[in-house]
Amino acid sequence: MQPRCASRVSNTFVWHLSWRSESQRYDLNLFTYPQHYYGDLEYVLIPHGIIVDRIERLAKDIMKDIGYCDIMVLCVLKGGYKFCADLVEHLKNISRNSDRFVSMKVDFIRLKSYRNDQSMGEMQIIGGYDLSTLAGKNVLIVEDVVGTGRTMKALLSSIEKYKPNMVKVASLLVKRTPRSDGFRPDYAGFEIPNLFVVGYALDYNEYFRDLNAVIIRFDKAFLSRSVQCILMML
Repeated sequence: MQPRCASRVSNTFVWHLSWRSESQRYDLNLFTYPQHYYGDLEYVLIPHGIIVDRIERLAKDIMKDIGYCDIMVLCVLKGGYKFCADLVEHLKNISRNSDRFVSMKVDFIRLKSYRNDQSMGEMQIIGGYDLSTLAGKNVLIVEDVVGTGRTMKALLSSIEKYKPNMVKVASLLVKRTPRSDGFRPDYAGFEIPNLFVVGYALDYNEYFRDLNAVIIRFDKAFLSRSVQCILMML
């Protein structure tokens, strides 16, 4: 008997944790963080422990929904690599402790849609990734953050041309923004205010990937203007 697999069409949006305002915060003095960022950070928004627990639950939801089928995990770099690594590890743990083995292959794709903290409004695939290899596969796209949704919708449109068996999207963060086109990932970790996010492998022009779960105020001398950002770190 073949294991149950999800259909190609998905419209399920799994329950997520919602950070309703910036008032949900933790004092920096409760955490340690790199000294070279002293003065740049304001407060912690989502601590690392909460992130880890939430990812573990997402893995259970994904396995229950998709079924015990082979999965092609497509990680969106660079910001998605930490979330992807942790999510895949939990998925593998579930597979190891079940009576049915699930084969998981991980591949990577790089998209370009941001310059500084502003979306450029278009999606570019960097590095010439061959989407035709996804034909007939059960694809799980792992993304760091969904903002307007335009980038992910463009990627999904490109992938669908090659007729995968199923495509689902897991995003660690979903931003509440008036610029959203209505796209919602199938699996979301946290819904957050409309702030530019970095840390936990997310960055600002390659800076701040090494930070813990904090929201920061950049130093004006460093960025030429003050911007608040959420940092979510290792």
